[in-house]
Amino acid sequence: MKYLHTMVRVRDLDASLDFYCNKLGLVEAYRTENEQGRFTLVFLCAPDDLETARENKAPMVELTYNWDPEDYQGGRNFGHLAYAVDDIYEACRRLKDGGVVINRPPRDGRMAFVRSPDNISIELLQKGGAKPPAEPWVSMPNVGSW
Repeated sequence: MKYLHTMVRVRDLDASLDFYCNKLGLVEAYRTENEQGRFTLVFLCAPDDLETARENKAPMVELTYNWDPEDYQGGRNFGHLAYAVDDIYEACRRLKDGGVVINRPPRDGRMAFVRSPDNISIELLQKGGAKPPAEPWVSMPNVGSW
């Protein structure tokens, strides 16, 4: 058995790609358009996994965009996606500068949570050991649910 991907339904493909790619830092491995089924599938991966993801040998996130409008509820009961990052503070700064709310700041230098445009919880974990606590993160309160 091998883990392949996690599927997340999205309401606005452009907003979701902006979040996952431009702000979070994932890259598009490939996409499939299905006119008969009226949906688009976009497979995303971490940049270091791009080569192997195109061969379905790396874990990915599958964004499923149904062309006919639907209202998806309950992003929190999905759980969360988790990514290791080289620098938790840089990742959070980049997201915050892009207008993303940092729901659980990396006060401990190790873990943070944000949400996608579809309210999916995303956990960011510092690669290796925790970084030394630093401002402004140490003083930031939690915002909303994560």
